Amino acid sequence: MQKITTFLWFDTRAEEAANFYVSVFGGDSRVLDVTRYGPAGPGENGSVMTVSFRLADQEYTALNGGPQFPFTEAISLSVDCADQAEVDRLWDALSEGGETGQCGWLKDRYGLSWQIVPSGLSEALSDPDPAKAERAMKAMLGMRKLDIQALRDA
Repeated sequence: MQKITTFLWFDTRAEEAANFYVSVFGGDSRVLDVTRYGPAGPGENGSVMTVSFRLADQEYTALNGGPQFPFTEAISLSVDCADQAEVDRLWDALSEGGETGQCGWLKDRYGLSWQIVPSGLSEALSDPDPAKAERAMKAMLGMRKLDIQALRDA
């Protein structure tokens, strides 16, 4: 068991969201456990309280806690992508029904913020040649979904 687990607070769609994330990331991603509210509540008796799930060797728990605490961009999940195909696939899947932002950020249909980042981005932004690093930064700031080749060409 991992020492620290991220809890994601949803209003009522924790199970739907967990199943969506598992379908997007595939591989060994899976729902691990579902717990339900009992008669003591505070949720409706028998309704989903938490869903534990795994994405890419990281465990999360989704909680149906009510509408009090919506997601904000102050917290995001950053995904290191091996290549442009993975960037494209995750960007398209996670942004569907959500909204795209600048520099590889998006909000999914549940309001959770993600950063879809190609491997090598930090190297491009911290290139030993300051002019090259600046060009990469300017290129990135003009993008929504990050384009690996355009960043390399900058």
